Amino acid sequence: MQLKTIGEFGFIQRFAPKFSQLVDQKDGGIGDDCAILQINDALSHVVTTDLLIEDIHFLKDEITPKELGYKSLAVNLSDIAAMGAQPLYSFLSIGIPANTEVEYLDAFMEGYYELSEKYGVPLMGGDTTKSADRLVINVAVIGQGTTGDLRMRSMAEDGDVVAVSGFLGDSGGGLKVMLDGVERTPEALSLIKSHHLPEPMINEGLWLAQQAGVHAMMDISDGISSDLTHILKASSKQATVHLECLPVSKMLQKVGEQHDWNIHGLASGGGEDYELLFTVKCDAFDQLNADFQKKFGKPLYNIGEIKKGEPQITWMNNGVEVVESKHGFDHFK
Repeated sequence: MQLKTIGEFGFIQRFAPKFSQLVDQKDGGIGDDCAILQINDALSHVVTTDLLIEDIHFLKDEITPKELGYKSLAVNLSDIAAMGAQPLYSFLSIGIPANTEVEYLDAFMEGYYELSEKYGVPLMGGDTTKSADRLVINVAVIGQGTTGDLRMRSMAEDGDVVAVSGFLGDSGGGLKVMLDGVERTPEALSLIKSHHLPEPMINEGLWLAQQAGVHAMMDISDGISSDLTHILKASSKQATVHLECLPVSKMLQKVGEQHDWNIHGLASGGGEDYELLFTVKCDAFDQLNADFQKKFGKPLYNIGEIKKGEPQITWMNNGVEVVESKHGFDHFK
């Protein structure tokens, strides 16, 4: 059987249950955005790691080295944000082709430092090695959060609203601009920027985790069709998502209409938006949204609801059930 038959998450499920037997009951291992290592009843460390490989996760000719350094850290900080924790330290390991220019690496580290400084996350170490012909980047981040406030995928409850913290599909649209050779209009360039320079929702995640009505939470790295399914499986629930409620930026709408894109497909499965996807008690959402807008100057978006049932998503478009063919990103399928 080839790996593409079962995909990335099928592979993980082949070994995760065995290793879960070795995890202390008070900790949390494979299955969330971060591992949870409880310090005491009040505090826990959260740990995440992410790998970026040239031509798989980024196109070296399209992204500047400074942007790449920034993004390499950003995607890891996003995992910390999804747990409702504060990032503390990062570690960087990098495999570098021997013909790489030192100035390229200087610019990479400048971008990495820029985001490190913004969130007060020092680089504490790592490793460097020679790579045959591709740049390989691995970042690990350690964070800390209040034990009782950490938000996991398994916390969704019946009747919860499914919500997101911002626009969906811009990053997928930016990748499509590059891959399809779309004209680099100001709107198209804005989409590319969304793909190259995601903003981790650190402050938003910390705030949401402290709100009593917020239950499950994760970041949107593979698209909501994939990421919401992770929440549903972990929580043993099902969900209905209303495609007409997916928040889409004016830039994506304009470029998508010009080139006949499946905008709903990009919004539901484009991936790498790094917004927060979370569930919240139904009668708490309106007040939560009002308080969020007051604090952060932007709204939350209600895109669906959680209910009892087998883990699956029912897609609706203006009251009509539809088949959504975009299933989110999986490395091996």
